[in-house]
Amino acid sequence: MTVHETTADTEIDLETLKATLEYIRPALQADGGDLVLLGVEDGTVNLQLVGACGGCPLSTMTLKAGIERILTDRVPGVEEVNAI
Repeated sequence: MTVHETTADTEIDLETLKATLEYIRPALQADGGDLVLLGVEDGTVNLQLVGACGGCPLSTMTLKAGIERILTDRVPGVEEVNAI
């Protein structure tokens, strides 16, 4: 991965993305989970939810209502977040 991933009309600054993920991480870790950044492509951030988050029935809600909302608000160019 490069420092910036290019999308159609904007760039995602990976340092901003990583800093925002570090902001999110303690909430996941408090419940025994965590996340791993797998990559960024065309405005989509691909994550892996691990630990308790990996098998949690609420992980989809955590991803879309929590992680995706925060990333799209704080990191220009992020349009979607997927768990792989």
